[in-house]
Amino acid sequence: MDLRQLEYIVQIAEENNITRAAEKLYITQSALNQQLLKLEKELGVPLFHRSRTDWHPTEAGEIYLSAARKMLQMKKDTYYRIHDLAEIQKGQLSVGFTPGRGIIMFSHIYPRFHRMYPGITVIPRELSVQKQQSLLLSGSLDLGFVTLTPSQQKASLTYINLSEERILAGVPLRHPVATPLDSSDGTPVADMTDMSSELQELDLYRLREEPFVLTYQESTLREMTDQIFKKAGFTPHVLFETSNNATIATMIHAEMCCGLIPEYYARNSPYGIRYFTLPDNPAWNIMACCHKNRYISKSTRDFIALAEEFWKKEL
Repeated sequence: MDLRQLEYIVQIAEENNITRAAEKLYITQSALNQQLLKLEKELGVPLFHRSRTDWHPTEAGEIYLSAARKMLQMKKDTYYRIHDLAEIQKGQLSVGFTPGRGIIMFSHIYPRFHRMYPGITVIPRELSVQKQQSLLLSGSLDLGFVTLTPSQQKASLTYINLSEERILAGVPLRHPVATPLDSSDGTPVADMTDMSSELQELDLYRLREEPFVLTYQESTLREMTDQIFKKAGFTPHVLFETSNNATIATMIHAEMCCGLIPEYYARNSPYGIRYFTLPDNPAWNIMACCHKNRYISKSTRDFIALAEEFWKKEL
């Protein structure tokens, strides 16, 4: 098998579109199509169901792709091992992270990583947790950064815990449960967003009549927040669903609703929100993850170490 040809077929499958695949591979669509037709003629079967908007593998295509991904990963692992042995600093590292704070993490640690490994080309990809896990399993992504609960982890992936993050309740500052404590001189406290101070615990049931903004059902956080409400003894009135935790903080600040929000976003949210801890201190983990059967290169391990250092400072 021609390794370049393997890369072509895998790219078509990942993009579900030959035009986008050709763009990613920096070749013309006609050249890519010729390579595919040549392979299909050799095999005697089509590898893709074709349409204008969706190319998806046939049964034969799935068999071919499974073998192709394994062979490409074997090549990558072999190169990583040899480069580490010879202390050669070159190659590629594809890194996934979630929208929002993921790019903040990446922008902080990439300059340091580049100084350490100027010969390594990092390919950043902003992806949902589910998509990252899928691409890690297929071998199309080297390293992912995710926030998960134990029940959401995949058995074939290795997870490296970087930091624990609490889930907090946020309410508008003028809400009755958010009555500020008096300051030492007797004047009302203007805000309660100082996360360095000890937060008070809130019985979430007190907010049972309030509207909430929550993350989408498909998000990894939603499974956790649904359990928090279940333990609190009520089903919330959902005013709005979003994929962005910063949106939750914005809507709380606008006094439109209450919300449950990861601690990082609470620390970086607008003023005018009072935060509380919750009973049993629900928390999830910020993790790096890789395929369990893949070789983790020294450069990858150092990238993870930089990310861990970042999150230890942030939380």
